[in-house]
Amino acid sequence: MLLEVNLSVRYGASQVLRALALAIDPGEIVGLAGQSGSGKSTLGLALLRLLQWKGAEAEGSLRLEGRDLLTAPESEWRKIRGRRIALVMQSAESALNPALRLRRQLQLAWEIHAKDWNASGLPRVRELLSRCGLSDSDEFLNRMPAQISIGQAQRVLIAMALLHRPSLLIADEVTSALDLLTQQEVLATLREVNQVYGTAILFVSHDLLALRSICTRIAILSAGTIIEDQPVDSLFSAPRDAYTRRLLAALPESPFARTRFT
Repeated sequence: MLLEVNLSVRYGASQVLRALALAIDPGEIVGLAGQSGSGKSTLGLALLRLLQWKGAEAEGSLRLEGRDLLTAPESEWRKIRGRRIALVMQSAESALNPALRLRRQLQLAWEIHAKDWNASGLPRVRELLSRCGLSDSDEFLNRMPAQISIGQAQRVLIAMALLHRPSLLIADEVTSALDLLTQQEVLATLREVNQVYGTAILFVSHDLLALRSICTRIAILSAGTIIEDQPVDSLFSAPRDAYTRRLLAALPESPFARTRFT
């Protein structure tokens, strides 16, 4: 088991997560779905032990490869974030520094956990950019964030998150701001890096059809707890919970309805 969590999180008197239980195997792509306010982003931050900076309190367990890290010191978490667990955020425009060229931002991300930028880091960057469907040229690396599209920026962030070959990638609503064609490109990128590098992915989204296109399993989050966790085909053909059935009944027609990236 790669990741095994059982978490409760509160902000003061407000309980956001309630004994939320989730497990992810190595190399698995798991979807986490739920409406806005259900606690999806809170879980993503909890898995990186970042909630304390927002005044939240977490209790329970957070096991990575068998070790409970919920109460590990911040010095240890600085070695885990970006190296063993990485995050791709929803807003690519705000995640990239508008004042720095892409090359410099990727270099800084590399140097947090490694040395030898020219000998090791830059070749890794070029490999990942190419794998993510981007140019690995000096011309592209020397661009400013404002000189690339939103879809390109999102894939730069995926490449950045994969620099240190993490065991788990958390993709938090990474397709929500994209048009349908660019969504498909980003989803295909996630699927490819999963297959090529064996990176497990927790794909957090409100879009069940996008989750269906690449996930092996989907967990449904409602009011801070997971109410259903099934393989994709079973969830869509025989949902167990009434809330899940309502979510499925509300799905619009979409190209994702019949798309599976394999």
